[in-house]
Amino acid sequence: MGETTTIKTDDGQFAAYVARPSNPKAPAIVVIQEIFGVNAVMRGVCDELAAAGFLAVCPDLFWRIEPGIDITDQSEAEWKKAFELYNAFDIDAGVKDIAATIDHVRALPEVNGKVGAVGFCLGGLLAYLTATRTDADASVAYYGVGIEKHLVESEKQAHPLLMHIAEEDQFVPKEAQALILAQLKNHPQVEIFTYPGRDHAFARQGGEHYDAADAKLASGRTLAFFQQHLA
Repeated sequence: MGETTTIKTDDGQFAAYVARPSNPKAPAIVVIQEIFGVNAVMRGVCDELAAAGFLAVCPDLFWRIEPGIDITDQSEAEWKKAFELYNAFDIDAGVKDIAATIDHVRALPEVNGKVGAVGFCLGGLLAYLTATRTDADASVAYYGVGIEKHLVESEKQAHPLLMHIAEEDQFVPKEAQALILAQLKNHPQVEIFTYPGRDHAFARQGGEHYDAADAKLASGRTLAFFQQHLA
């Protein structure tokens, strides 16, 4: 079980879920939410990372719109709410809040100074932007939506980025995937894995398109990536 902490910024403060590892000095990972807020799925990701030896923190990035969003993908009403939040979300402000979270956890005495980030869906885009705009030591993007609109930012990326792309992603068309691969496949700091036959959110437990085998494969690659760059 995790706990809740508060991150303070010049614009205000917001809550974040924190899961702590058993080891006394550990790297940290910022878990970047989907469009459903800091829900059970995101808290579960944090708990799994903590069990693997990382201090994991998931900030409430919707706090500027409506604090405390915690919904699922299991009803039409929740999907409607999620897309309303997505459409109202300020991406630039969200990245600034992630940067503030990185600064907060990096300063914790129980953190070894290394901080990574992993994001899913909307969070996948934000993880990519975290790699290009912040000093995160390593970032992982799962099926990020809209990355193709920000590819020019890869020119200033200085830290490692791992990307998981679902080849049949209904929210990332083939044309967008082709642009991403063309721009980033030879980038010295980018590693990309694609998953044939997989749709968006194939790693979301309980989701319509969840695939246990590829979710496990992607998770193993993610953990190995973080162990390499954050140890």
